[in-house]
Order: sequence, then C-alpha cells, then structure tokens
Amino acid sequence: MAEEHAEGWYTDPYGRHEARWMSRGEATKLVRDGEVESYDAPPDEAPSREMTRIVTEPPAGSDGLRRADDEGGPPTGNDAAGAAVMGALTTWHRSDERPGR
Repeated sequence: MAEEHAEGWYTDPYGRHEARWMSRGEATKLVRDGEVESYDAPPDEAPSREMTRIVTEPPAGSDGLRRADDEGGPPTGNDAAGAAVMGALTTWHRSDERPGR
C-alpha cells in the first residue's frame, strides 16, 4: 500500500488522523488534524486505507526559499547573491577577534 520512497504529509493510512508524516515510505508518529500537529505512534496493524499525498501551497513570499535537497541545481540570480552574502557573513570576524590583534 505505501509508496516505497514516500516523504511528506499523506492521508493517514490507519484512519486515525487526517494526515501522517511519511519518511522513506514509513509512517512516522507525527500526525496532523486540521492545523494541529501531535504525536501518535503508528499502530502494530496493517494500514486500512490507501494513502494519498497531501499537496500544500507554499506560504506567500516564500518563493525564494528552497530546501537543501530540492532539485534545481545551485542558486542563481538573487538566490546566488543571497547565498554569497550568507557565506561571507558566516566567515566574517570582528577586527579585534583576529589573531595577532
């Protein structure tokens, strides 16, 4: 019943909650009912329902945000500029913290 590589929110294949988080095709204890997330370990029984992936729209204004494992290659344009700035900030030190000062 379960997709081998399912990752994300799916309808709960056990019918106990509206949704259950799947990781690598395995049901996890993370569940959701409406907008409330909680924990409920998967039961020791076979799933009773076909699970369906739940697709949600990203929050407004998040179109420049990506997960590290998203497809699409290295950042470009404004994303590349932001990555360069963040890289520079992570290596920046105050002048009084530099060795020899």
